[in-house]
Amino acid sequence: MRVLAGDIGGTKTLLQVVDVDPLGCRQVWEQRFDSQSYGDFSALLAEFLDHAQQQSPGMIESACLGVAGPVVNAQARITNLPWTIDARQLMSKYRLPHVSLINDFQAIGYGIGGLRETDFVTLQSGQPRPRGPRALIGAGTGLGEGLMLWMDNHYEVLPSEGGHVDFAPTTSRQMDLLQHLAQRMERVSYECIVSGPGLVRIHEFLCAAGPLRPSAAFAAALQSADDPAACISQHALQGNEPIAEQTLELFLEIYGAQAGNLALTVLASGGVYIAGGIAPKLIDRLRDGTFIRAFNHKSPMSGLTSAMPVKVVMNPHVGLIGAALKAAREGAGLGV
Repeated sequence: MRVLAGDIGGTKTLLQVVDVDPLGCRQVWEQRFDSQSYGDFSALLAEFLDHAQQQSPGMIESACLGVAGPVVNAQARITNLPWTIDARQLMSKYRLPHVSLINDFQAIGYGIGGLRETDFVTLQSGQPRPRGPRALIGAGTGLGEGLMLWMDNHYEVLPSEGGHVDFAPTTSRQMDLLQHLAQRMERVSYECIVSGPGLVRIHEFLCAAGPLRPSAAFAAALQSADDPAACISQHALQGNEPIAEQTLELFLEIYGAQAGNLALTVLASGGVYIAGGIAPKLIDRLRDGTFIRAFNHKSPMSGLTSAMPVKVVMNPHVGLIGAALKAAREGAGLGV
């Protein structure tokens, strides 16, 4: 079965045409788009379908798009884009037999089942319980979350907007960060901090709080950077810019704490999966213990969290894999 799979985020959109059969998925055509360069999704999709037909003509039998935002009544409003996507309109306009919209972290959850062990880096082995609940969390342009519950013979993936819950500081420095942001924002959620823009906000807080100051070279690089968060991360990983290193450390403390919050909420005995675009780029720092210490700092429930496996998803196509698998199942009338 030939399907269309999509991973639509505030920064980038990935689309694939995939042939799915009992042996697995075979990519036919893929393109990556700068989401911000398009006024709406329909224009982007038209360009993609035109290129795909030129490369490999054939009828698309089903489509599934993972979107960074809530889905209500087959419509999705992208959280960090001025886009509204309507599945029914796409079916009609592009003559697609079936189109489904799912939250991007639902797509990641479905994709996890299609990955190999080499697609993960383990931060905590834990004591996994077969078919136990699983939690998903991942920072990128925003902060995505989801949960996976075993039903029948597969994990059903439930969407969540838990990244938008109120930020709860756990240290005096984090309390100062909250006060700093509360003076500048109407409301401070975890996504305001555990995201690319959040990393920049942490850096600005540390600059204002002192005593560290960025070097002249770092300040100049940051001012001219197209992606300030990536610039901060790069200098932190190089180990030659103390304020960048402290920025990243505070970011990982808060990231780990919220991952632990979600793990307790779900009782994720089946594992916690760290996805999103940021984690693979920071894998060495994620393995240094800062993240896991914050994850397990949950007295009197630390025993529970320390028994939960924690893994980083390294395959950047996990969302597309999940969307393709769901499209194929729905196209065949099997549901999810």
